[in-house]
Amino acid sequence: MNKTNWTEADFESLGWHDNHVHGFTIREGEYGAGLLILDLDYICEWLCGSDKTCTFMLAPADLTFHEVTNLRINVDGTGISLGPLSIGEVTREVATHTDRHTSYRWRIVFNFPQGEISFEASGFTQALRAAPIHSPQQCLSAEERRGKGAGERDVAADGATRHG
Repeated sequence: MNKTNWTEADFESLGWHDNHVHGFTIREGEYGAGLLILDLDYICEWLCGSDKTCTFMLAPADLTFHEVTNLRINVDGTGISLGPLSIGEVTREVATHTDRHTSYRWRIVFNFPQGEISFEASGFTQALRAAPIHSPQQCLSAEERRGKGAGERDVAADGATRHG
């Protein structure tokens, strides 16, 4: 995988199933809209063998939704230990408000714990914060998320990986 940045134009080619969300940030913007930023471990590639076992190429990433309104967060972690949220699916549908303004209704459904985040937004950008690493897990350790454990790695703007 050579790509390190995506937009809503790439939506159909992206998948977030089983990606883990470690946190989110809400930033105020203009006219009542803002940013919703998800800090996640993006699974760049599923590597499945003939024995049906899989390993993963994954990297820490920021998934940022733009011009967010009508935000609703509903997550029920009652009776379970606290940890990252695991995405089941991300869906969108067109929301036309006027002839000149179209946005999307987004829905991020979690498969663990149960819940979802729903909102309207004009689109998104997603950027890897480090080069993908090979892992038997679908979730990076804290050290791997900081760029340790597989050597210090940075992804340059042109997509080249640099080891430090």
